Amino acid sequence: MGTIRKPIKKTSIEKKKRIIEKGFELMCNKGYHNVSCVDIAKYAGVSTGLIYQYFTDKKDIFLEGVKDYSNKIMFPMINILDNKAFDKNNLRNILSQMIESFINTHTMKKEAHEELMAMSHLDEKVGELFNQNELKMTENISNLLINNDMNIKNVEEKVHIIMGLVDNYCHEVVYHHHKKLNYDIMREEVLDTILFILNKD
Repeated sequence: MGTIRKPIKKTSIEKKKRIIEKGFELMCNKGYHNVSCVDIAKYAGVSTGLIYQYFTDKKDIFLEGVKDYSNKIMFPMINILDNKAFDKNNLRNILSQMIESFINTHTMKKEAHEELMAMSHLDEKVGELFNQNELKMTENISNLLINNDMNIKNVEEKVHIIMGLVDNYCHEVVYHHHKKLNYDIMREEVLDTILFILNKD
């Protein structure tokens, strides 16, 4: 196996990015274990040799894809908090915008999302990456609350609980589609619960 190199030229950087995007998409849609580097090369429109210049194996591509996917979900939601002044008076509205952003960034098909979640449970490296991203998001949101003079006891623990609640609501809306449930009502219940948790001593 040759030395893995880091692309410098713009065209090389774009090719590596394309390999990550297309490879991650293919592995999520077809199943991680059903895809080879040859399949990824063909799907991305590059040579197999080029893949091995940038990545050790398909696991490397998948892990980079997880990072990109997490960032696409996390950063738009964080930016809402980061770019707007907020306090207890407008926090509900800000939280509602964050939830809407979280839903809108969940563009992955249900089957692909299920494959991604399965990999997070079955593969130690993927699972660890998910854990790191969750903790990073918990820390970022907690710091934004603190920096806006929100005096919240056990803020990181509360934010982590809230993230799980929002994640579950998002999956209900995007993937589960339970016909008997009113998601507008559920959204208000989620917001009520979040505010209760944050305000609890």
